[in-house]
Amino acid sequence: MKPAAGPGRRCRSWVWECVLIFAVALTAYAPAFHGGLVWNDSDYITRPELQPLGGLRRIWFEVGATEQYYPVLHTAFWIEHRLWGDAPWGYHALNILLHATSASLLVLVLRRLSIPGAVLAGLLFAVHPICVESVAWISEEKNTLSTVFYLFAALAYLRFEGLRERSAARSAAYLTATALFVLATLSKSVTASLPGALLVAIWWWRGRLSWKDVRPLVPWFFIGATVGLFTGWVERTYIIGAGSSEFKLDFASRCLLAGRAVWFYFGKLLWPDPLIFFYPRWKIDPGAPWQYVPLVAASVVLAGAWFFRLRHRGPLAAILFFVGALFPILGFLNVYAFRFSFVADHFQYLACMGVFAAVASGLSLWAETLPVVRTLGATALLCLLGALTWRQCHDYRDLETFYRATLDRNPDSWIAHNNLGNFLLAQNRASEAIIHYRAALGVRNDLPETENNLGTALDRMGQPEEALLHFGEALRLRIDYPEAEYNIANLMREAGRVRDAAAHYQAALRNRANFPEAEFNFGQLLQQSGNPREAIPHYEAALRFKPAYPEAENNEALALAVLGRPQEAIGHYREALRLKPDFAAADYNLGLALRATGKTGEAIDRLSEAERLQPDYADAWDASGICMAEMGRAQEAMDCYGRSLKLRPNDAGVLGNLGGLLLSLGRAEEAISMFEKSLRLQPGVPERYFSLGVALSKAGRKEEALVRFKRALELRPDFADARRALEALPSPR
Repeated sequence: MKPAAGPGRRCRSWVWECVLIFAVALTAYAPAFHGGLVWNDSDYITRPELQPLGGLRRIWFEVGATEQYYPVLHTAFWIEHRLWGDAPWGYHALNILLHATSASLLVLVLRRLSIPGAVLAGLLFAVHPICVESVAWISEEKNTLSTVFYLFAALAYLRFEGLRERSAARSAAYLTATALFVLATLSKSVTASLPGALLVAIWWWRGRLSWKDVRPLVPWFFIGATVGLFTGWVERTYIIGAGSSEFKLDFASRCLLAGRAVWFYFGKLLWPDPLIFFYPRWKIDPGAPWQYVPLVAASVVLAGAWFFRLRHRGPLAAILFFVGALFPILGFLNVYAFRFSFVADHFQYLACMGVFAAVASGLSLWAETLPVVRTLGATALLCLLGALTWRQCHDYRDLETFYRATLDRNPDSWIAHNNLGNFLLAQNRASEAIIHYRAALGVRNDLPETENNLGTALDRMGQPEEALLHFGEALRLRIDYPEAEYNIANLMREAGRVRDAAAHYQAALRNRANFPEAEFNFGQLLQQSGNPREAIPHYEAALRFKPAYPEAENNEALALAVLGRPQEAIGHYREALRLKPDFAAADYNLGLALRATGKTGEAIDRLSEAERLQPDYADAWDASGICMAEMGRAQEAMDCYGRSLKLRPNDAGVLGNLGGLLLSLGRAEEAISMFEKSLRLQPGVPERYFSLGVALSKAGRKEEALVRFKRALELRPDFADARRALEALPSPR
């Protein structure tokens, strides 16, 4: 069969066809523009530690730095983050545009192969609701982006095939196609099926295959196999659960799963309702005779298409393309999502193009003599599919809508219950979260993550004993579970069981090397136990794993200050404030450190900022009063102490500081009142007895002063100032 006319002669009509496809796609997917982040979108949008320029090196050369090793995809996400940050609308808009681009490229590919109904096939792909999961879910930019490269590579390769004579143009077409194929596989590895799809297309085009047709694609098969094997290794090594017992199916079970999955995907294309993000997970049982029916039926259809090929190659070509594109996710290879379901709509994003091409071709040939019927029928079909797509997009509005829509259609989805619980817990709706965690465990009682999440929710509800039981159950189900160890450690720490808490923090860090929160909390435990020197390495580890961690910067600074290293502490406080400008505690601590190094004026500025950020920060007002007093700004110091005492009327320290200020101003009687109140609240402070003695002495109450100096010496025998004051007073008669 001769190829269709080149794109140059059809350029103008194709442009208008593209306009139509983009208009239809943008209309059908309009609700997705307002969608939010769902499920694991936040894992794909570039994380803070990868956002600097050096993050690109990690994306390409550090396996595990990103959710999956798809460096082209994550480079695209990196660029997008530079353009619009974390705003969901930008990612949704790009996904829709990439999808419409793929639909337009599909028209070109089908035209290149002289397949009738190319525009209808492109429109079907553009508006069919089976594609909503790939387009409205930001994480599946790996589908939309890789498919654009996939179709461009196919076009370039078909051009190479069309140029039968050796030439520079033919070599350039082959190299271009190969480069685009590599970009596709590094965006998503399922595009490795392209060389097989091209052989099917060439066979359909020419009616035969020879070694000359296969030979140019041998390097592609090698590239695809390498990428596929590497992706499988990453899945097993870096994605928790891909090697668990949930994936241990024997070969017979995998064949049964494949047969059932093929019919499931084909059925969803013909009748796309209901579409569910997490479909029920099938129970595969080789001992049940009925489970062989889908596999046998698929084999019969394939055999029929094979025998029919001499008259019409189209059906066999469509089946081979469809099954070949689906092969990586039919069950012969382990996929992480199989934990929840063996099927998912986004799995057939590539494969569905073969069915759309076959359907569009058949409808075009069938209605060739009835153009009005063809036009009206196609319009009605596209309107119906577009309406279903528009409705389906609303499920992706926000996380709560997303999971509730899933549960409406699959109430036994434990992962939807678990994840909705996580969302509700993050919204401080712990009681609602508990309902969904218990529902998940009612479906499956072997979920360590859900046990751990339920424990967290119960702890939030003030039920630490019950929380501890669920954390313990999580550890029983998964002995090397660092998050459960961490949560137990936090409970032990709150209960004052320091040694037990330390043991669990250490266990968490043994099981997970990169655990900044555990490093931070363990550092806090050590610091609060009087071991700031031992705490510092844990804060440093937390910052190594999570550079943008202002709380760790602040706490390391506190430890350094205790160790008498205020200059180093100041640097860490400043970094904490750079990372988190509204960090009132860091402003307060920096103010104290600046005062300790003699920079009282700058200290006042930082303390004032802490007070602005947190007007009820009593310690900051007290510290400001001390600094003001040191700078001779007595009235301002008085006002600061007053603000602090208004917030905490029984603060012995502030009462003592105010007494000292009053004493320095010669207001001894008022000072005496403040010191006495302070000592009633906190009687064991020798310095305050000494100050009270000085105030009493200045008020002429020598005998009372004598008693206070003696008390100061009783509490602190080496108190030289108290001894000298005592000696200076005349002995009582």
